Amino acid sequence: MPYDPGLEARLDPIVEVWPDHEKKAMFGGIGYLLAGNMAIGIWHDSLVVRCGPERWAECLARPHAGEFDITGRSMRGWILVAPEGFEDDDELEEWLAIGRSYASTLPAK
Repeated sequence: MPYDPGLEARLDPIVEVWPDHEKKAMFGGIGYLLAGNMAIGIWHDSLVVRCGPERWAECLARPHAGEFDITGRSMRGWILVAPEGFEDDDELEEWLAIGRSYASTLPAK
C-alpha cells in the first residue's frame, strides 16, 4: 500500500511554514525533516511521530498510538499513530507539535 496522499495534503500546508524543513521520500512513505532530522512522516495511512525516548511511553499510552515497528524491530522514540488518532485537526496539530518539538532539539545534519 502506498502512503496516503490525503494525509500528505493535510500535512503540507502546516509543515511548509516550518523553518528549515524538507519533505523526502523515506521507508516507502514520506518524511518531514527539520534541519535534516525527521520530525514526522507518513507510512501507509498512519502518522509517524518522532517523540524521542523521554516521551515515548507517554505517547504510546495515548489512544491509537503504537510502536513504530515496520522492520520487526521497534524504534524507541518513534511512534505510529493510526488514522483514528488524528481525524480531528487539533489532534493532528498536537502530534505534529510533538514531532517538531523533538526534532528541533537535535543538531542540524
